[in-house]
Amino acid sequence: MINKDEVKHIAGLARIGITEKEVEKFSADLSAVLDWIKQLEKVDTSKVVPTSRVHGSINVAREDKVYAFSEKEKIIELFHEKKNGYDKVRSVL
Repeated sequence: MINKDEVKHIAGLARIGITEKEVEKFSADLSAVLDWIKQLEKVDTSKVVPTSRVHGSINVAREDKVYAFSEKEKIIELFHEKKNGYDKVRSVL
């Protein structure tokens, strides 16, 4: 069984805050998941053919083509700020 300290450590790695009540719940839930995985480890898969796809289709990729883009100036006008000759955008994070 996963103990409370391990649950708190995992929560810290995931950078999520959890209450003491949640620590108890997650301890039981994570232990149940690990017990289920132990059951799966007992299954004989020696005769199962490894596969990367279960649906049978193959990856179909289109040819890359370069197209001229005529709206470049309109896109550049949308930037609110420039810095060192580059268009600056807001941080996503």
